[in-house]
Amino acid sequence: MAKSRGENGLRAPAAGGSLSGTRESLAPGPDAAAADELSSLGSDSEANGFAERRIDKFGFIVGSQGAEGALEEVPLEVLRQRESKWLDMLNNWDKWMAKKHKKIRLRCQKGIPPSLRGRAWQYLSGGKVKLQQNPGKFDELDMSPGDPKWLDVIERDLHRQFPFHEMFVSRGGHGQQDLFRVLKAYTLYRPEEGYCQAQAPIAAVLLMHMPAEQAFWCLVQICEKYLPGYYSEKLEAIQLDGEILFSLLQKVSPVAHKHLSQQKIDPLLYMTEWFMCAFSRTLPWSSVLRVWDMFFCEGVKIIFRVGLVLLKHALGSPEKLKACQGQYETIERLRSLSPKIMQEAFLVQEVVELPVTERQIEREHLIQLRRWQETRGELQCRSPPRLHGAKAILEAEPGPWPTLQPSPSIRLPPDAPLPGSKGKYKPPKQVQKEQRKQAKASGQRDKPPTPSQAKVAAAAGDACPPQDVPPEDPVYQDSQDSAPQDSAYHCSQESLTSQESEDTYL
Repeated sequence: MAKSRGENGLRAPAAGGSLSGTRESLAPGPDAAAADELSSLGSDSEANGFAERRIDKFGFIVGSQGAEGALEEVPLEVLRQRESKWLDMLNNWDKWMAKKHKKIRLRCQKGIPPSLRGRAWQYLSGGKVKLQQNPGKFDELDMSPGDPKWLDVIERDLHRQFPFHEMFVSRGGHGQQDLFRVLKAYTLYRPEEGYCQAQAPIAAVLLMHMPAEQAFWCLVQICEKYLPGYYSEKLEAIQLDGEILFSLLQKVSPVAHKHLSQQKIDPLLYMTEWFMCAFSRTLPWSSVLRVWDMFFCEGVKIIFRVGLVLLKHALGSPEKLKACQGQYETIERLRSLSPKIMQEAFLVQEVVELPVTERQIEREHLIQLRRWQETRGELQCRSPPRLHGAKAILEAEPGPWPTLQPSPSIRLPPDAPLPGSKGKYKPPKQVQKEQRKQAKASGQRDKPPTPSQAKVAAAAGDACPPQDVPPEDPVYQDSQDSAPQDSAYHCSQESLTSQESEDTYL
């Protein structure tokens, strides 16, 4: 999938409704209503008189290619429990990432609740952090005119992205406008990289789950952290990953590897669209979302695992190879995969259980990079190192979030320790200052303490209230007696344990 204008046999946009590269020009022209039936559907369907069209739960027109039939529904009660758990994680994200990343990974494997998927993707990818670190940057890029050489190519691709989805079915509708804004902003953000056709479906999927600004920063993270170099001009990174995939296939499915070797089929012929579009144009939509949930959490190894699972089950037995005697038949088999192996539950289970790790991928990457340098010379595109998932991204670029502090329901004196903490009580600075002044005035500062003074100091070290605060203070006494039972800190610790024990896979 190269960076040219009309590749892969895709249809050129219909006449009328042409875009000139500005946000205002994305409004439908006078001839847009007469284009074709699809151009008057989708998000503007009510205004165009097509409100009776049925939409599935993913936003696709029922009966279209993107829509799905009967799906395995998660029981409502289980869905609500998962939403509650994800809300707790998202509201305490840095704490969960630091201490319970494995639990986050398990919950991503089970599937992120649809109502929180967009927000979770932002947190997992680090897009939320990038947005906070660059306030107003997207608006600045959005208002800039853009490079004309990229604007024309982007305009040609807009109508090709999920044309049966309610967001993008209307030419010049809000979905296409936002898609144009995000892709144009990226060409300005990374002018040396520009625009690649495979970025359009990636951005479109993001826009189905979040506003344009958030989608832009998630796209940045995918291009720079998850899949660096994939969308560069020479596509060197995707070629390297094709060789890595083929090498890993030898261990996962020797039968499939041998067949592809005998047929001399280059990995780029079947894996380019898989990897560059993150399977968004290959799998059923429910499977796409589950793969993306795991991809944002665990990184590119999920993309490799999905590719290996598809190859293994499409070409991994002599019976399946009987109908694939030549190159053409093999390629056709990989382009029209069996619905069974792409089914959500089957695919996710296979991906989770496939033993392919980040270490194996990186080891193979070094081997293939050395071979590349021996045969072709140095890479022309120097991409940043690939980061394997949310934890690696967070460690490489920690967010600006403040350290989460518990907020007890009972007020404690200033600088008092939290219930259950191991730190000793320290008197307030103002009290310490007054005590030093009094000691200096009485000339006692440099004298050894008397036994009675030593008792007072020891009592202060044991978290007793300072002498300036009466021991009978009811607020202080209440906090000592009831805080361990009622404090928010205590409750949060208990809630984590209880919620984890209820975690079930359905």
